[in-house]
Amino acid sequence: MNSLVILAISSIAWLIWRAARSVFIRSPIDNVPGPTAPSLMRGNLGQLLNRDGWEFLDEVGQKYNKVVKLKGLFGHRMLYVFDPKALHQVVIKEADIYDLPEWLTDGVKLTTGPGLLGVHGAHHRRQRKMLNPAFSIKHMRTLTPLFYGVAHRLRSAMETQVGDVPTTINMVNWFSRTALELIGQGGLGYSLDSLDTPMPNPYGEALKQFLPALFANAELQFLLKHVKKIGSPAFRSAMIDWLPLPDLQRLKKVVSILGYEARNLYFIKKKALQAGGENVLKQVGEGKDIMSILMQANMQASEEDRLTEDELIGQMSLLVQAGTDTTSNALTMLIHILAEHPNIQDKLRSEIQQAKEQYGEDIPYDNLVSLPYMDALCRETLRLFPPVSFIFRETRKDVIMPLSEAIAGVDGTTMTEIPVPAGTTVIIGIRAVNHSKNVWGDDVKEFKPERWLSPLPATVMEAHIPGVYSNLMTFNGGGRACIGFKFSQLEMKVVLATIVSSFKISLADVTKDVVWNLAGVYYPTVGKYSNQPGFPVTLERIQA
Repeated sequence: MNSLVILAISSIAWLIWRAARSVFIRSPIDNVPGPTAPSLMRGNLGQLLNRDGWEFLDEVGQKYNKVVKLKGLFGHRMLYVFDPKALHQVVIKEADIYDLPEWLTDGVKLTTGPGLLGVHGAHHRRQRKMLNPAFSIKHMRTLTPLFYGVAHRLRSAMETQVGDVPTTINMVNWFSRTALELIGQGGLGYSLDSLDTPMPNPYGEALKQFLPALFANAELQFLLKHVKKIGSPAFRSAMIDWLPLPDLQRLKKVVSILGYEARNLYFIKKKALQAGGENVLKQVGEGKDIMSILMQANMQASEEDRLTEDELIGQMSLLVQAGTDTTSNALTMLIHILAEHPNIQDKLRSEIQQAKEQYGEDIPYDNLVSLPYMDALCRETLRLFPPVSFIFRETRKDVIMPLSEAIAGVDGTTMTEIPVPAGTTVIIGIRAVNHSKNVWGDDVKEFKPERWLSPLPATVMEAHIPGVYSNLMTFNGGGRACIGFKFSQLEMKVVLATIVSSFKISLADVTKDVVWNLAGVYYPTVGKYSNQPGFPVTLERIQA
């Protein structure tokens, strides 16, 4: 009890000090325009982390000029950035200064282990170097037949559910299970969902709960870098058990299951790889999955480059958690668009059918990824509806942030650059960059796949957006860009080619009640206040 009293007093004192510091100590960031914070305690986080916060994000992206001041917990200053020149510094030129926040990496290590998102600097570069070959185009060609195998199982399961008459089904459920199986087979060499039983295995079930549970505890994560300094690890663990916060307890339970299952899968795979020969070929994917390639490369690496078992397990956990909801929900958004626009659906189906006639039922990798209309659809969907709307960084030291064009400060002075103190939270506004009218033109809010079928506007090329994918920030850029974006693109296109050629997709009566929720990864629900992901559409089988 004495420890709890000391902890409570220390925490209150720290919070008071932080609030007072933000009020009485001036910062260069204070001259950057931004919206008023509605809460002294939460700042703008209540708006930023609200599942219904799309209007706030759009207001920030349209009303202000590419760099916006926001407030975090107890007055902590944050910069919401979507200026291309500033972003080039953040994600490429000075990426080591604008690193992942401690609360984020601490949270990653607590939940998934020391994988790519849980380490910094040279440690991160060493891990990424080991992983890069497994995400190459050459390896994607190898994985394509495996992906088609999963897509065919999905089609068979959906045909069984649909039968011979138009039937309304929950697409988000099928796509999430499919993405889980694709990352299971292609990433881990393990089947996580056979797609022929009502529900996936415990690992799959826990994975489905992970991101919602993590987002529900988003504001607690900002306190991690301070809480981690209090007491011993055993004391902090006991504190988590003691805190009467249902969302926190749910997250702890999910993380416990994920940790156990990931470690178990790792040792099964390690044993098979050490035995070699037939043992590898008997695995799902026959040793062609990402983790098999990584573990084999790790065995052959020099001692200084070799990853520890905890790092390998961390990569395994991160692969599955980062690669499931992002792809499945982007696919669901695409199906939403196709259901709303039958003309777009018909045009896509025609292109797919022509390719199948020319190349066979399973369109080869190079031909599939270069289908022009399908590619334009994917690009436009990921531009207008990026699954992740923003990501966080934190400055490790004082730095001067350059701007592509001057902004007017709060005091009326012209600002061509912004002095950013160490410890400032910088938010990369992915959605804001993708929705910039100055970059994409007056029709920026319109869904127009055709924009990708002709040369892009000069303003797009001149902006020099530092994203790794198609002049967009959807997959980030620089050394922290999403390593699996080619994997994700292949998943989406294989599933689209299989499903669109087999089913006519229409809006169901209840589709009008679907709401897309802002979260770490957006997700649909039927009804504004539902906590259960869902997206119903009507499918009708297309006879061969």
